[in-house]
Amino acid sequence: MTAYPSDALSVQLPTLKSGPVSVAGWIYRVRHIGGLTFVVIRDGQGLMQVRHDDADAPLPGLEPEMAVRVSGVLVADPRAPGGVEIREPAFRVLAESESPLPFHLGAPALEAGLDLRLNYRTLSLRHPAARPVFHLEAALAQGFRNCLNAQHFTEVWTPKLLGTASESGANVFSVQYFDREAYLAQSPQFYKQMLVGAFGRVFEIGPVFRAEPHDTARHLSQYTSMDMEMGFIEDHHTVMAVLRDVVAFMLETARPESAVDWPKVPDTIPAVHFADALDLVSEGLGEDVRHEPDLAPAHEQWLGEWAKSRYGSDFLFVEGYPMQKRPFYTTPDPARPLYSNSFDLLFRGQEIVTGGQRLHRYQDYLNALDNRGLSRAGLEGYLDAFRYGMPPHGGFAIGLERLASRLMGLSNIRDAALFPRDLKRLEP
Repeated sequence: MTAYPSDALSVQLPTLKSGPVSVAGWIYRVRHIGGLTFVVIRDGQGLMQVRHDDADAPLPGLEPEMAVRVSGVLVADPRAPGGVEIREPAFRVLAESESPLPFHLGAPALEAGLDLRLNYRTLSLRHPAARPVFHLEAALAQGFRNCLNAQHFTEVWTPKLLGTASESGANVFSVQYFDREAYLAQSPQFYKQMLVGAFGRVFEIGPVFRAEPHDTARHLSQYTSMDMEMGFIEDHHTVMAVLRDVVAFMLETARPESAVDWPKVPDTIPAVHFADALDLVSEGLGEDVRHEPDLAPAHEQWLGEWAKSRYGSDFLFVEGYPMQKRPFYTTPDPARPLYSNSFDLLFRGQEIVTGGQRLHRYQDYLNALDNRGLSRAGLEGYLDAFRYGMPPHGGFAIGLERLASRLMGLSNIRDAALFPRDLKRLEP
């Protein structure tokens, strides 16, 4: 809660002990006790209690979620939220609020189902319990940015409207772009690779779009991706080492003061090859999954528990995914060409990062496209970047909402998106 005293532009309340003050916010709670009315005002930062003596001038009709401004005298009182309260108040109603509300915002927990919360999203976000995940996301993004800036990466902003589908022709949203069809970017992948050829090290924080027909608690059709790409690497292990430091820096930046079970990133994150991971899962679950081309969510969960038991780590790298499950630009493992120089990072049994080493020679791209039966049409600008000395490079992408929801222990990723987009939802 920000206070506006008569002799200063703005002062945070903990620094203001007494004197004339004016605050603005929403009516959070009204209580009548023994000839006194206590009104709690809430804004985006906190709560402020206002005490009114009912023997004084009558209060205007105050309803929950009215926007008001209150002027009065700030007085220290240890019984009040924050240890101070406003007395001798004068209320000015700035905006009315319809009644009844679709759900009660004055309770400690927001007692409303997911669909109802999302249908009235801006109202549900007023509840103090709904906002910490978004403060966490802001801190995680800031940690990501600060860590890479310190390592001489350049922040970039790449197009989200593309003339051809990025990465593959499936799972993309098409849009009308003047007189032709365009596509929403699945990722900044092509552009961040191209920009390695100019800047050497780049990163981006921005929206990506996936037209995947998933209706699960862990998928969104639009989410925030934190991408990095760097040149002159040895192989994907160079990228994994940078990722370890980035995640550790992000978590330290975003660590809440009251955190109890906050994860610690080990100095070296344990790693297991994909083929070995399938062996472990087969033995652990008692079912043969050794011929699976990818890890199912249940497999990731089991591997997370295994890493915690074996290494005491909330994090686990799975590297060497089959080439058939990785995009055409992925570098094969020179020693095992059916597998790739790629990885996923699992956090508490769920994939939160995908990355790897990319091809960097022009002819290798032509061969990779031909081997997969993919057309070069629309990729000419991307492919041309590899004609002129593109260094060995690689990178990764972190799903911000998925990481934050995992850290907060949320049951549905939609609670970590301000206005989630999924298979069914385009409003509000």
